[in-house]
Amino acid sequence: MNDSVSRLELLVDDLVFPEAPRWYDDSLWVSDIHAHCVVRYDESGALIARHPFGDRVSGLGHMPNGDALVVSMLDRRLLRFGSGAPTVHADLSPFCDGFLNDMVVDSRGYAYVGARNPGGGHEGPLDAVILATPEGEVRIAADAMQSPNGSVVTPDGSTLIVAETSQARLLAFTITDDGSLRDRRVFAEVPGRSPDGICLDAEGAIWFGSPANAEFVRVHEGGRVSQTITTTPDRWAVACALGGHDGHSFFAVTGVNSVANITRMGSDRNLDVTSEATGQVWVTRVDVPASG
Repeated sequence: MNDSVSRLELLVDDLVFPEAPRWYDDSLWVSDIHAHCVVRYDESGALIARHPFGDRVSGLGHMPNGDALVVSMLDRRLLRFGSGAPTVHADLSPFCDGFLNDMVVDSRGYAYVGARNPGGGHEGPLDAVILATPEGEVRIAADAMQSPNGSVVTPDGSTLIVAETSQARLLAFTITDDGSLRDRRVFAEVPGRSPDGICLDAEGAIWFGSPANAEFVRVHEGGRVSQTITTTPDRWAVACALGGHDGHSFFAVTGVNSVANITRMGSDRNLDVTSEATGQVWVTRVDVPASG
């Protein structure tokens, strides 16, 4: 089933480059990469809080006590914040020569972070998924990755699913008792698409944003696509989350002029204030609610 952009209702339109939407504690959390902040909204799109940082931020998650974790991309650290000032939860720089990207945190507080290294992505399997334990200890969980991006953990805590954007596929791993990953396997091949940020629904299907295709896609294990929601050709379909009061709200994050600004600014975060990109959060209703 293909649904047009008319299904999407604009919720937030004053972001720069939004990423990593998460529904937690009855609210929507979003990282605004080039604005160097995490923002939190209620279900109607009203701003609850804005948390500023000194670096680009991406992947989001929460610890069992409710503290938030956010990826500090160029500093290659995980920052932890709650009611006080952010602190360094883990330093991942010894295991990453490039930048950190998206992340998922499981119910025990194990964080799985996508690490991008020079020569990785399209050029070769040099990227990784890095594990940060609840105590802040760090090790490589999966090497030989290519552009690891959005990731989720199944509600029973047994499986990690991670998108490999440049490879047009999603991989699955079994999670062991100590947080290690084994049994690498393909969850779904999605040829012609570029899975970015992802979320999991109650039927075990994955929703993902496919930026270049300007669409959000629902795919099942094995690769069957059951639904797509298109944006417009000028809007990157970046990432998505399921949530809301009943789990049936689908939050879709988009960006305009994102590619041109990423190319121009490169790794110089001081140029981020010059970004001409704009980002939005949209919402629609879906039949299958969020997992868990």
